[in-house]
Amino acid sequence: MNGNPHIEISLDDQTLNVIAGETVVKTFRISSSAKGMGFIEGSYRTPIGNFEICEKIGADSPIGTIFKARKPDGIWNPKNRCDEDLVLTRILRLAGNDLENQNTFSRFIYIHGTNHEDKIGQPASHGCIRLNNEDIIELFDMIPDHTKVLIHPMQKTKGKLLFLDCDSTLSAIEGIDELARLSDPAIFEEVVNLTNAAMNGDVPLDQVFKKRMEIIRPSFDMVRSVSQCYLDHIVPGAEKLIQHANAHRWTTVILSGGFEPIIRPLAKHFGIDHVEAVPLYFDESGKYLGYGEDYPTTRNLGKNEIIRQWKAAMLPEKVIMIGDGTSDLETKPDVNLMIGFGGVVSRDRVKEGAHAWITQLDDSLLFDHLSSDMNGM
Repeated sequence: MNGNPHIEISLDDQTLNVIAGETVVKTFRISSSAKGMGFIEGSYRTPIGNFEICEKIGADSPIGTIFKARKPDGIWNPKNRCDEDLVLTRILRLAGNDLENQNTFSRFIYIHGTNHEDKIGQPASHGCIRLNNEDIIELFDMIPDHTKVLIHPMQKTKGKLLFLDCDSTLSAIEGIDELARLSDPAIFEEVVNLTNAAMNGDVPLDQVFKKRMEIIRPSFDMVRSVSQCYLDHIVPGAEKLIQHANAHRWTTVILSGGFEPIIRPLAKHFGIDHVEAVPLYFDESGKYLGYGEDYPTTRNLGKNEIIRQWKAAMLPEKVIMIGDGTSDLETKPDVNLMIGFGGVVSRDRVKEGAHAWITQLDDSLLFDHLSSDMNGM
């Protein structure tokens, strides 16, 4: 190559170009984040803007070498199925040169080989840029240290987002109430009253949230019990709804004021990859240490924050929210269609304020909206 090359990555086209001067020397197919573009720590989104390669790791390592904390840790066997996002073969570590992406180094954003080669060409990563393992070796050898990298922002509007509440929508229980039920009858009654007050919009959510958790202080064993309870009380029609959404190219996100580790098994049952819910923290013995008090869905209008992040990251054609509570109704200004669900609990405020109202998740009205290619309502 004549002169020092630089790299340009298109998230729209899922390509990485090596460019010398004004000549594209080589084009590689990639896989960027399944959650689109973004800069927030822990968001699992691909940052955009100007970067440079600050480390080249794995020179001369065998193809398929597994890296953990950037150290070799065995060889990947393609015959062994692994759902984990493995970092393979070579690592090109990125450092951000813009104000917005300066946390890229601490976020451990790499260009690397992958065990998910079948997904190359489509967004599927956890934030990094994935290449086929043979391609990452070729790219690694082509470019020098401190090569400049430009990741272009997405420009093309595409895809559709379906946000689903969990409690009293996908599952007939309220997870926080079930945690309280495992504690003490008096605690259960107090927590149920607080939950209803919040869901009916009578008390600010953030006030209720903290008080409930101070009362319950759940153990990890309680978390496992309630996870099973979610699975035991799946609302009829939920699986058919999600299958229909998948068939019509919707990206489905569970958006909940419940707790991520409790909801995750339910999401896995449905085949839903994305759960936006409150973190829980435990020590090694399973003793409760706290929850993500600053997580958006612990407060009113928090679901709106999450939806706006997804919209900025994905540039969707259409956004639908389905849920039973006032926190779901609050999302109405940020979605194309807010559908109130009254199949478990019917809340008058939601029924009156929603764009549409259903009492069954396999309602034909809902399926019509999911099947439509219209951008508006």
